[in-house]
Amino acid sequence: MPITDVTRRGLMLGSAAVLAAPAVARARSRVERTDNATFRAEVVADGLESPWALAFLPNGDMLVTEKPGRLRIVRNGEVLRRPIGGLPDDLEAVGQGGLLDVVPHPRFQENGLIYLSYAARFNDGHLTQVAVGQLDGGNLVGTRVLLKATPVGYGGRHFGSRMVFHPDGTLYITFGERGSPNRSQKLDDFAGTVARINDDGSIPADNPFVGRSDVPPAIYSYGHRNPQGMALQPGTGRVWLHEHGPRGGDEVNIVRAGRNYGWPVITHGVNYDGSEISPLTAKDGMEQPEWYWVPSIAPSGMAFYDGDAFPGWQGNALVGALRSRLLARLSVEDDKVVAEERMLTDMGARIRDVRQGPDGLVYLLTDAWDGALMTLSPVG
Repeated sequence: MPITDVTRRGLMLGSAAVLAAPAVARARSRVERTDNATFRAEVVADGLESPWALAFLPNGDMLVTEKPGRLRIVRNGEVLRRPIGGLPDDLEAVGQGGLLDVVPHPRFQENGLIYLSYAARFNDGHLTQVAVGQLDGGNLVGTRVLLKATPVGYGGRHFGSRMVFHPDGTLYITFGERGSPNRSQKLDDFAGTVARINDDGSIPADNPFVGRSDVPPAIYSYGHRNPQGMALQPGTGRVWLHEHGPRGGDEVNIVRAGRNYGWPVITHGVNYDGSEISPLTAKDGMEQPEWYWVPSIAPSGMAFYDGDAFPGWQGNALVGALRSRLLARLSVEDDKVVAEERMLTDMGARIRDVRQGPDGLVYLLTDAWDGALMTLSPVG
């Protein structure tokens, strides 16, 4: 299946999408000096086709999803030729959808479980699903679906989808509103929600809508647009996410049980043609963002930093940007974003995912048909 544009946030000229440029200039290493760190940005592995998400395994291997539908192993800087087998049969790349996030179970060394989110074909439409399988050598075995973001959607927009394991053992999953804004305000619909499930797919008893017959009990929050970044804040247990706005109005939010985040009733953005979506930026009963961007940066990927390699970044959130082709560092104090620094602004790379590695370095995936895995490491 041909690769289509993986995000159109801020890349629309009329109805035509601007195709992504090659992700990284051919220089494999560059040094950048920022407010409180000097670091080297270096390509670790390249030749990845539209890479979407990165995860680390205890043996030092890295897993990378490619949106067309491959799960790759990167070992010692080399992308292994054979992708991991045993992925779900109904996985299909369409528009912004395909193979999306990958997360190992917190007890991976004991159970070998790998969780995937992806676009699944269903009749004449598609929906986002979450599946789990056990990694056995080069294959996932016993792969089964844990959650379907019903009802089915049409077209290729706004699948989400990021996943985060909480210290309490539950799994948070973001779902986009599939390009149908009003679905975000419908509580009988997974579109535009964050879901929360146990690691076996069952429903936590303390989910906010448990016991209501008109709401799927996995739904945890709603009123989101298209969240493509989510991260656990160290030391607090709080789950943060960011979501694409339309033309303007990308948001950073703290995920709270049962809360309505307002899309499309309140927004700081407008339609791509400049017309108004809503006159409201606030309304009773709807959450205000912790931070927002106007104009849009098209955020994708998010990590809180708590390593030793960059002491000046500890407690900060790192956010990749597709449209603006940069890495944003958000300074967080008392659950508030108080400042932003923009880095890698002249590298020309659409940054799809951001992770902190076990070694305390920062890892990035660049979004292109020939995307790369990069590291940021301190200099001096």
